[in-house]
Amino acid sequence: MRTKLVLAAAVWLLSTPSYAADHQDGPAATASPAADITDVFAWMSADHTKMYLVMDVFPAATTAAKFDTNVLYVFHATSKASILATTGSSVDVICKFDAAQAISCWAADELVTGATAGAPTTGIASASGKLKVWAGLRDDPFFFNLDGFKKLVTTVKGAAGALLPTVDASGCPKVDSMTSGVLVNQLKQDPNGGAPVDHFAGLNVLALVVSIDASLLTKGGPIVGVWASTNKPGQ
Repeated sequence: MRTKLVLAAAVWLLSTPSYAADHQDGPAATASPAADITDVFAWMSADHTKMYLVMDVFPAATTAAKFDTNVLYVFHATSKASILATTGSSVDVICKFDAAQAISCWAADELVTGATAGAPTTGIASASGKLKVWAGLRDDPFFFNLDGFKKLVTTVKGAAGALLPTVDASGCPKVDSMTSGVLVNQLKQDPNGGAPVDHFAGLNVLALVVSIDASLLTKGGPIVGVWASTNKPGQ
C-alpha cells in the first residue's frame, strides 16, 4: 500500500488548494509506478457545495501509461466539528479501473462507472450528479526547483556547525531572519542566481479527479482531513 500526506482544512473557509508532493521514491514504489502517488490536492468550490479531490500517480508517465487494474485508488476523508475534536465521520472515495481503463468509483451511496476518455473536461457522473470523476494523462502540476534545492542543502550542510549549538525546544537549529532570508531566496533561483527551473517541466502524470458534494464528506462537521492511498489486495 502507498499512502500520501494528510491534508486538513476548514472546508468552509478553504479557498486555495491544499496539496502534497512526492515524486522520487524507493525501489518498492518505483517498481509499481501506477500505484506511486506523486501529488494529492483537495479544495472547495467557491460556493462550498462541492469538494474537489485529485490524486496524481505514475511519475514521468508516457502516453502508454495506464492505471493498474489490480489497484484500488482511495481518497480517505474524515470530518470533525473542530480541529481538536477526537471523534468524527469518515468517508472513502474508492476507484478502480478495468483493462480498457474504464473507471468505477463509489462513495457512500453514490456510484459512477464508465469510460472518461470521451469526456476529457466534463467527466462522468453518478445518477444523482453528486459524484463526478475523470481520469487520464495530464501535465505534472507540481513545480520543483531541484537545482536550487540542492544548492540549499549544500548551504545548510555548510552552516550546520554554526547552527547546531543553538536549537529550539523541538531540537531544530534556530535560524535568524537574515539566514532564513538567504535560504528562502535560494529556493527562488538556480544555483547561479538565475531564474528557477522546474524539474518536472514537460513531464506527465496519470490524474484521478473527483468532484463530490460536500454534504457527503461533512457529516461529522466542517473540518475535513483528506489523505490518499493506493492498495493492492493482499498487500
